Amino acid sequence: MIYADNAATTKMSRRAIEKMVLLTEETYGNPSSLYTFGQRAKEALEEARATVAKLIGAEPREILFTSGGSEADNQAIISAAELGKKNGKKHIISSAFEHHAVLHTLNKLKKEGFEITLLDVHENGLILPEEVEAAIKDDTCLVTIMFANNEIGTIQPIREIGAICRKKNVLFHTDAVQAIGHLPINVIDDNIDMLSASAHKFHGPKGVGFLYAKKGIRLSNLIEGGAQERGRRAGTENVPGIAAMAEALNESVEKMAENAEKLTEKRNKLIKGLKEIPHSAINGDEVKRLPSNVNFCFEGIEGESLLLLLDDKGIAASSGSACTSGSLDPSHVLLAIGRVHDVAHGSLRLSIGEDITDEDVDYIIKSVKEVVEYLRGFSPVWRDLVAGKSQFILP
Repeated sequence: MIYADNAATTKMSRRAIEKMVLLTEETYGNPSSLYTFGQRAKEALEEARATVAKLIGAEPREILFTSGGSEADNQAIISAAELGKKNGKKHIISSAFEHHAVLHTLNKLKKEGFEITLLDVHENGLILPEEVEAAIKDDTCLVTIMFANNEIGTIQPIREIGAICRKKNVLFHTDAVQAIGHLPINVIDDNIDMLSASAHKFHGPKGVGFLYAKKGIRLSNLIEGGAQERGRRAGTENVPGIAAMAEALNESVEKMAENAEKLTEKRNKLIKGLKEIPHSAINGDEVKRLPSNVNFCFEGIEGESLLLLLDDKGIAASSGSACTSGSLDPSHVLLAIGRVHDVAHGSLRLSIGEDITDEDVDYIIKSVKEVVEYLRGFSPVWRDLVAGKSQFILP
């Protein structure tokens, strides 16, 4: 089996597993307890907090551990909204192709009277800093733009957007779930006020993540009931999972340059091979994208059938976000960059891992070509296109 869906989740690294097992077996005390068992767990917790903070250029007290990126997104956005509301500011800027953890939270706030501006995304999957600046108003309390898109992998000009927000005195949050551990991030240099992350995207465990919030930002609680995490998130901390996350992030940062070089080479080879399929198109900028991400549309087929047949050939891939894999609607990300419904339905996302080989890449290219040709062979849509009854959209 070739696993090519690392944007959905990654395999835990051996170092992270060993760290998690060690703390599960030996450091299982409650970190809020005063006796030795509890204090050992507390030490492990704070060691992980310091590690995570150092890796993104933050201070330990600015790191809040969560259950993952969705919770962190929610807490960051809701906190900024409540702070804005107190100051008479109820305008939030985001983009049309954010993760649903962001979009659904913004929709909730819209029902509560907030004005939400969703910036259009250009065909190459990028947002222009000058368009962010033009959208900022006197009552703007937050700009939230993802660091790298979870479906098409495009990397946004975060540092430039953050600088604009800093100049305008507007809080800036970024969903960095897909980027962290894969791209260099420094919250000071990148002008980031809040950042969300999830461990299972960089070879850590599922159900663990963190929120960076710059000191001075008052966070609103999503979970009440205890004084854990400086009173900002109730509930006994998952110390083994948190320690494993810190270990996985440390390892990912250590190997980042090496992995990026290897993955970029394999990614470009995949792109070159898939471009040979007639009436196909890559989604998003070819260069300003995650080293691991390849996303294509193939005219005249359905993405679900493509995935199932690739699975039969031993290739695990996706057509978009794992959070919406049960939906029959086309990807909101692809619609946001201008793909029409019929084309967006025939999408494929390949997010490769560090263990991929040249042989794997060759096999993926060969298999996708075979499956696309097979599906087009009995597609009435494709027959109409070939017969000239309908016009091709993709060149």
